[in-house]
Amino acid sequence: MSWISLEQLVSAVQSQQALISFPTDTVPALAAAPTAAEQIYTFKQRPPDKPLILMGASFADLSLYIAGSETERLAWQAVTAQHWPGPLTLVLPASDRLPPVMNPTQDETIGIRVPNQPLAQALLSQTGPLATTSVNLSGQPPLQSLAEVAQRFPQLLMLSEDAIQALQARSNVDLRTAAAKASGIPSTVAKWTDGQWLILRQGAVRL
Repeated sequence: MSWISLEQLVSAVQSQQALISFPTDTVPALAAAPTAAEQIYTFKQRPPDKPLILMGASFADLSLYIAGSETERLAWQAVTAQHWPGPLTLVLPASDRLPPVMNPTQDETIGIRVPNQPLAQALLSQTGPLATTSVNLSGQPPLQSLAEVAQRFPQLLMLSEDAIQALQARSNVDLRTAAAKASGIPSTVAKWTDGQWLILRQGAVRL
């Protein structure tokens, strides 16, 4: 595992030259810049019909990548106000700003999420929205902890202890405790279809 500073991690992602891992409120994330999402598919040996999730620090950051009427956006924001940050992925119509490599076979939609995890939010506020998925090879169970990620995939980049301490100094939240409280349960996935929510995967959040 390559342990690096927040600045180095942000630079690595934005240069589209590396895959990174960070904690979320469910399972650790494997992430890349949206325009470099094909790196995730190659790394995981993931079929192109399995889309990635666009994870961001806020609905405002993610809203650039979705398309809908004012009425629809108000309906979506009502749900995000209740459940975000948290383990809920919303699959919404994609705007033309979304890189096609995010969802190679279904680029008309995109799943978006804001994690309830301070380290993840601190990172995403610096990088902007990232293409994400769980850390595992396709067809295998997702890894449940950063320790497992470090052992199984040492080539991935992660925040160093010094970087976490620096973030801790600027935060009122115990970042290590927050990371340890990850549920290990994948997020609920809900798709907006004909003006209502279709549950594609039931997780901790119920709509």
